Amino acid sequence: MAKKSTMMMAVAATAAAALTLSACSSEGGRQEAAGGEGGGGEGAGTPEINVSLITHAAPGDTFWDIVRAGAEENATKNNVNLQYTSDPDGARQAQLVNQAVDQGVDGIVVTLAKADAMSGAVERAVDAGIPVISINAGEEEFADMGVITHFGQNESIAGEALGERLQEEGLEKPICVIQEQGHVGLENRCAGVTEVLPETEILYVQGTDMPSVKSTVTSSLQTSDADAIVGLGAPFTMTIIEAVEETGSDITVASFDLNAELAQAIADERVLFTVDQQPYLQGYSAVDAIWAYHRGGFTPGGGQPVLTGPAIVDGENIENVLAYAEEGIR
Repeated sequence: MAKKSTMMMAVAATAAAALTLSACSSEGGRQEAAGGEGGGGEGAGTPEINVSLITHAAPGDTFWDIVRAGAEENATKNNVNLQYTSDPDGARQAQLVNQAVDQGVDGIVVTLAKADAMSGAVERAVDAGIPVISINAGEEEFADMGVITHFGQNESIAGEALGERLQEEGLEKPICVIQEQGHVGLENRCAGVTEVLPETEILYVQGTDMPSVKSTVTSSLQTSDADAIVGLGAPFTMTIIEAVEETGSDITVASFDLNAELAQAIADERVLFTVDQQPYLQGYSAVDAIWAYHRGGFTPGGGQPVLTGPAIVDGENIENVLAYAEEGIR
């Protein structure tokens, strides 16, 4: 019953976030960031505030372009000067948070993939009176750090959703490819898949080295009797597709997350489906929450995370999603 209630909360929260987005108008759309800064301009008519968006993005991961697009569009609407920085190393990401605190920003949006490394810097920001919102990673940890709320998907629920969909297709032995060992969210995705499909095989790859990802997957395909393989991010799934096609394997490919290339691969039936956490909503909603906090002390979520997924994208709805993916907001 608890799992069902959590899923209902996820659906309700996702619908609420989508409703909020559709109710808001954007003045001028997305702005291109220059020198790590974006946003500003006229829109809400409220005083300009400075917000830092600090993620654990690795170079080349297009997922974060979508997060950033949502954040920048909201920044334009709400007269926010948005500064974007990232580092996949937890200690260096924490340094970026400390720099934002020293700069006296009006709000911080941050990912907590390496929560232990980030906690000191985040708590320093909170102690300095800076409102902090977490996105994407940190659902279990955000409240203990004094973060106002968290926007993202429950990765265990997302993993179970993917496992259940594979099960519906008669697939029982997937390979779950983790591109960053120790990343709690990624580990939880594969744990969710394994909860549904106990014969799931975990394969670790070095996500910062795509040729290495391809060779490791290729080696696994040549020795495994798996019937499906799952990428945990769109760029990695595209590399997995290359390995599958070059080895001539008939294994089924599924994925988490989405970008334009992956959306086209679903349309071309090279990928069966993906589980989309709707990252545009994460960036958009988090900046909106910082603005709302300054506007009226509002704190969305009531102490609970606001879930933006999971949403299944497959052959049945890909035509509706494809145009948005090409635009860079899905």
